[in-house]
Amino acid sequence: MAQIFSRSVNRAPALLAATAAVVALVAALGVWWFFSPEFIDVGYQPEQPVAFSHALHAGELRMDCRYCHYSVERSPVAAVPATSVCMNCHQLVGRDLESLAAVRDSLADEQRIRWVRVHNIPDYARFDHSLHLEAGIGCSSCHGDIRAMETVTQVEPMSMGWCLECHRDPARHRRAGEELYDTAWTPPEAPLSDEQTQLASRLAEDHPVAPPTISCSGCHQ
Repeated sequence: MAQIFSRSVNRAPALLAATAAVVALVAALGVWWFFSPEFIDVGYQPEQPVAFSHALHAGELRMDCRYCHYSVERSPVAAVPATSVCMNCHQLVGRDLESLAAVRDSLADEQRIRWVRVHNIPDYARFDHSLHLEAGIGCSSCHGDIRAMETVTQVEPMSMGWCLECHRDPARHRRAGEELYDTAWTPPEAPLSDEQTQLASRLAEDHPVAPPTISCSGCHQ
């Protein structure tokens, strides 16, 4: 009796298995990338209840970050200013602008403006703004050049791997004085200059950075 299928059909199970393995691998890599913070979180730019421009306030007008985020040097959180802080200026400057209607209403109704959080750290992770500033890690390392942003955008993934990368080699990110609040500051490329090496060594003595990679509780709660 003649064969219904040719001998080449015998290879079909192996080919199907190989194809399934390739598809599974591509799918896993796709999920790993397209669901990663680098893809999902970087570029996040939510619409805010008030069109506040950091490029105008912090950039063109050179307002100090600490005027609005007044607790950043002494607290784990960088406070979002109350409406009264905004109105310290806007009682006199642009007080009748339509774009500031929500700010005026907030002050009159004694209801805080519900700003949309841009940089979200999970509740189970510890992060302290004041400790990072003391260690010489400034605003731009995490937030980018805020003074150039019309609308605040997340520029770093803020994932565990990204945090550990800096903790394991913080020398190039360290700076001091007003450079901490210069959002246009970028870390130098290797090899580091003698000046940067000396600065990093001095700050490391006062504020050593030792990521507790053995114990999860060092960063997680």
